Amino acid sequence: MKKRFLAICSILFSTSLAWAGWPGNVTEVKAEKGKSVTVEGKLETGSPMTDLSWASSSQVACFPATQNEKFQGNHVLYSTSLPPKSVMVITLVPKDTNANMSLYAYQIGTTNFDLPPQLGRCTSCEADHKWDRPKKGKTQDHTRSVTLNATTNPYNVVIGVAGPKNVTAGEFTLKVEIK
Repeated sequence: MKKRFLAICSILFSTSLAWAGWPGNVTEVKAEKGKSVTVEGKLETGSPMTDLSWASSSQVACFPATQNEKFQGNHVLYSTSLPPKSVMVITLVPKDTNANMSLYAYQIGTTNFDLPPQLGRCTSCEADHKWDRPKKGKTQDHTRSVTLNATTNPYNVVIGVAGPKNVTAGEFTLKVEIK
């Protein structure tokens, strides 16, 4: 009886993994090592994320809560894969050079499909948004960019494009390059 129960549990667990994947609100980007791919997007296709506490938790550490207002508009989510021994550079280019958009990306295990705000932890998370003040020796334009690194393991990557508070529209190009 115990063996039969364990066999059934094993089948149910492996079946649930086979069905695991990205939900319909996540657009998959087919990126390959040594190449770059671009995707056109619109903030109108996303939705606001009212709970941003995941981003400032110590297990995610994507951006501090003091920057939440820059991520309180619509979020559009993308997924891709990062192979081992690779560097991924993600660049967001709003069509309107006066647009204010933010970018974040995080890497998680290849069997993990967690999305914010239910993201409890990740391997790493990076974000880029409009600066609050100038940085010495640097200038910022309307583009945003983040970099993720994989050493020995492959990862699932989730990319988020967000508008600031009350911004729910705007067109953009997302460029994903794997080196």
